Amino acid sequence: MIWYALLVAAVAAERVAELFVARRNERWSMSRGAVVAGQGHYPAMVALHTALLFGCLIEAGLADRPFVPALGWPMLAVVVAAQGLRWWCISTLGPRWNTRVIVVPGMPLVTGGPYRWLGHPNYVAVVAEGLALPLVHTAWVTAVAFTVLNAALLAVRVRCENEALAGAIGPRAVPAGAPGSAAGLDAAS
Repeated sequence: MIWYALLVAAVAAERVAELFVARRNERWSMSRGAVVAGQGHYPAMVALHTALLFGCLIEAGLADRPFVPALGWPMLAVVVAAQGLRWWCISTLGPRWNTRVIVVPGMPLVTGGPYRWLGHPNYVAVVAEGLALPLVHTAWVTAVAFTVLNAALLAVRVRCENEALAGAIGPRAVPAGAPGSAAGLDAAS
């Protein structure tokens, strides 16, 4: 269980690193006339992602969930892959990436990196991590609860991002759900 606690702590440290990147990027965006949207759902998103980390540890510890190698090792691989995809998104978007919905009007869509194939690749990473991280140590209740609540939150978040992007680039916006539809907006958490 100690190694699992270290894994969850490493994911938490990664999230803190994201917040530092997001704050720097927010300053960059605001200095270019950025518009912030969707602030109402942000506290719920932070709470849900924080609860995921605590839920992993609490369920694995209190419910004495075992490490099942046939499940745990593949889920660990998914967690690592999700981190890789997340940082690919962050590096592709550069200073336009943020945990909040922040759009600099007039900037073109980002269509490189993972945005070449997916409209919201960062959320693919979030969904994969939210399911896999608890299942590394068979914390299935946390995995199911996070997945269901995150699906509801992402429905709001993706709509918010698509609307913000459409407002920032005008009528030439890519339709919601299309590859590149929210390029430049995907947030980490």
